[in-house]
Amino acid sequence: MSTGLGSEIVSVINKLQDVFTAVGSSASQIDLPQICVLGSQSSGKSSVLENIVGRDFLPRGTGIVTRRPLVLQLINRPATAPQANGTSNPQLNGSDKQANESEWGEFLHLPGEKFYDFNKIRAEIVRDTEAKTGRNAGISPQPINLRIFSPNVLTLTLVDLPGLTKVPVGDQPKDIEKQIKDMLVKYISRPACIILAVTAANTDLANSDGLKLAREVDPEGTRTIGVLTKVDLMDQGTDVVDILAGRVIPLRLGYVPVVNRGQRDIDTSKTIGAALDAERSFFELHPSYKGKAQYCGTPFLARKLNMILMQHIRATLPDIKARISQQLQKFTAELATLGGPLGDASSGNIVLSVITEFTNEFRTVIDGNTNDLSLNELSGGARISFVFHELFNNGVKSIDPFDQVKDGDIRTILYNSSGQTPSLFVGTQAFEIIVKQQIKRLEEPSVKCCQLVYDELIRILGQLLQKIQAFRRFPALRERFNSVVINFFKSAMNPTTKLVIDMVSCVHNGRFNLSFTFLRTWLTRMQACYVNTTHPDFLNGHRAMSIVQDRLNANKPPTPVPDAKSGKLAAGQINNNRDLDVDIKKEEPSFFGSFFSSAKKGQPKKAGPVMEAPPAVIRPLSALSERETMETEVIKLLIHSYFNIVKREMIDMVPKAIVLTLVNHSKENLQRELLQELYKPEVLDDLMKESDFVVNRRKEVVSMVTALNKAEEIVAGV
Repeated sequence: MSTGLGSEIVSVINKLQDVFTAVGSSASQIDLPQICVLGSQSSGKSSVLENIVGRDFLPRGTGIVTRRPLVLQLINRPATAPQANGTSNPQLNGSDKQANESEWGEFLHLPGEKFYDFNKIRAEIVRDTEAKTGRNAGISPQPINLRIFSPNVLTLTLVDLPGLTKVPVGDQPKDIEKQIKDMLVKYISRPACIILAVTAANTDLANSDGLKLAREVDPEGTRTIGVLTKVDLMDQGTDVVDILAGRVIPLRLGYVPVVNRGQRDIDTSKTIGAALDAERSFFELHPSYKGKAQYCGTPFLARKLNMILMQHIRATLPDIKARISQQLQKFTAELATLGGPLGDASSGNIVLSVITEFTNEFRTVIDGNTNDLSLNELSGGARISFVFHELFNNGVKSIDPFDQVKDGDIRTILYNSSGQTPSLFVGTQAFEIIVKQQIKRLEEPSVKCCQLVYDELIRILGQLLQKIQAFRRFPALRERFNSVVINFFKSAMNPTTKLVIDMVSCVHNGRFNLSFTFLRTWLTRMQACYVNTTHPDFLNGHRAMSIVQDRLNANKPPTPVPDAKSGKLAAGQINNNRDLDVDIKKEEPSFFGSFFSSAKKGQPKKAGPVMEAPPAVIRPLSALSERETMETEVIKLLIHSYFNIVKREMIDMVPKAIVLTLVNHSKENLQRELLQELYKPEVLDDLMKESDFVVNRRKEVVSMVTALNKAEEIVAGV
């Protein structure tokens, strides 16, 4: 690759770097190829950069001098010929005038201003650094962009990073080491970054902070080049030949030894030109390096870096083009959601569009006809279905009609329902009283089911308010939307809850088939006001009596058998005018025998009839008699049968009622409600007020779209 073509490619990257830096490179997510200079404070990074530039322009001192990344763009340009009229550059004045006007620097934050005095470049770096970080030796990741135009440099881009430090000094933050390391890692971990690890040759390479950090992000050493400084300060008889040969810590891009100015040279104002001459002489005369002197020193390092950077740019340029195109599409789409560059869409059209989008999305989420289906969890209508078929279904089925009603309670209800005349058969009144009490218990899970479905609708509302982009742009519209929809759901909840309670309160006649008009008007009460004992699935009284009788007979002891020899019957059998072995006269129990204690038995009888006043409270005291057991079991069997019918019908009908009066009602009428409440001339202006976030974000996106369009133009011809 020719030098001219290589310089052109590097200049393309420099232009891209300027474009993205002007709008904030963090927003573009495009990593541009660059060489990052890494090393400890005393490694000699600044001297290496000054030797490459050929000018003394970087701040010097003790402690952390480089406190912000310095993006240094070196641009090779031919020397400027003297003007024909012999006048100087009109932009120069005072101390800025120098004999050589072919070299100058420009800062991106000072557009149009040229610095011909490199001492002023140093002063501006210090000034801008302190403006962002203060004077307390703090650091900042915000870079300083400096371009140097000179006929004495190769076109190159370098990023001078703050030097690694371990111990805070003065008023530096306690976590200064971590702050610096995090900043450096952010730069050098990018795949497009070439790492220039600077290490002093008179220290153990294994202890190099720069190499250690470089190996953390580039363990194979494929994009790290080593620079060995202070080679002239090594002990006599030692050299870096083994390191250069890759026998210590091998790097794919190798090492380059250099000799920089020492502190005494700087104090005595030794020029960089003289320093470069001394460096060349050192390597040409040193017995260990004179055979490979052409591969040592700063000029070779600059050429090597230029070649590496050009090759790296050539390899990454197709990916850069693709990323620019992707980012341009992304930010253009976002700008459209923010209303375009000026955000000048019609207020009425926006409200209509948002209402239509919201209601369409609402119906889609309920019905499940969406391409944006979650793979990890239920959402939308599927969650409502879960409420119906899992939570409500299991809740109703778990109700046991006899977990709160005991056999003794049923016996008392039987007697109370007979009134003054004891019934000869099991009466229906006791059955109805008990079954109505149990049906009433279905009200709680039914009302809870309404509330859970309401909660799911509110959940869907929240998801849509987050999903639709217009709500981020117009917070007042979002709040008003939220208020109108919630009030609409609440208004639909009242008739829904009433209908469900009415369904629990009333009984059906025949099959539980309700027309739409019936559900809307709720003319008759069903479950508790009429017990339909003619239901085809209901167990009738005769069948129940037969089942209970069979169960009781199965539990009785076997019938005694007469003695085969004597022919005598067992005790308790009718003797048919024969002698009995047992002649015990049993007292016939009274009808209310179980309500009186047997404790009175055995007390001496008083002369004459005895009749006491009834006690204030009469409760059963004895175990159930055979008759009471039979009646109780019949009642329980009938209640089980009927209650199971009611539970099945409630499981079937409550979800239908909720869907009809709440879910479908919302799907069909929500759009009309939103139009009535929001599409009003008197409220449109208030609803269309944009948030500060949207206004600022639009400015950022417009800047990014402009920058990306310019970047696309820059790389289009390469």
